[in-house]
Amino acid sequence: MNEKYNVYLISDSTGETLDRIFLSLKSQFENFEYEKKEFFFVRTEQQVNKIINDCKNNNNPIILYTIVETKLAKYLSKKSDENYIPCFGVLGNLILAFSKLLNQKAIHKPSAQHVLDEDYYKRIEAIQFTMGHDDGRKTEDILNSDIILLGVSRTSKTPTSIYLANRGFKTANIPLVLKQKIPEELKKENLTSCIIGLFADPERLADIRRNRVALMEDSKSTEYTNLEEIKKEVEDSKKLFKKYNWPTIDVTRKSVEETAASIIKIIEIKKNK
Repeated sequence: MNEKYNVYLISDSTGETLDRIFLSLKSQFENFEYEKKEFFFVRTEQQVNKIINDCKNNNNPIILYTIVETKLAKYLSKKSDENYIPCFGVLGNLILAFSKLLNQKAIHKPSAQHVLDEDYYKRIEAIQFTMGHDDGRKTEDILNSDIILLGVSRTSKTPTSIYLANRGFKTANIPLVLKQKIPEELKKENLTSCIIGLFADPERLADIRRNRVALMEDSKSTEYTNLEEIKKEVEDSKKLFKKYNWPTIDVTRKSVEETAASIIKIIEIKKNK
């Protein structure tokens, strides 16, 4: 019976590149049982110490990392060595290193990461679900979602949902419109779905909305682009999130990738509670 490994993916950014590298790496080994733990935006020694402590509490930990800052990368490597934890920067010869660690030869199959495995089908299912539940559609089965995003118009709900779907998360998004009620299902306690509120700076939203209206060649002045109305929308959305104690993310200065990484981190914290 093969041993199971705890693989720690540590990145000082969104972790997308590291995740793709690990996908390619693991595809080279036919008998590799593991549990993956991802840590994004790791930029301090304190964060590294917490991860190392977690490693010490798990069997067969392996660390893979992409950290640009040399001092922090050396610190991670040093702490790993002190605790006898295998630790690899992704620029090393990972396939050879894993071959020695797992005591098995790599299959050296080109493009092995594109094999139609369980993860592939999970992503396809998530994408189909997400596209069908965009912009408040099909709320009757919304609790089948892994993630439910709420926010006023132009808070990047759809692109974030699609990005998360490509990571295997069934994601629904619901626009918050004045005087329009949210689905009653979301008010239930102990939901398995992770509900997250997105908001942004009203002035930024006003600029985005005006640009959208201009592209649509709609010259009418509406509440949609009125700054005072947008301020009220954002404030009402924050009150709603606070009422139901839903975690929130300010997307004003975040890319879609950064927002998605923050959401995945929230899910991880929720799982470990």
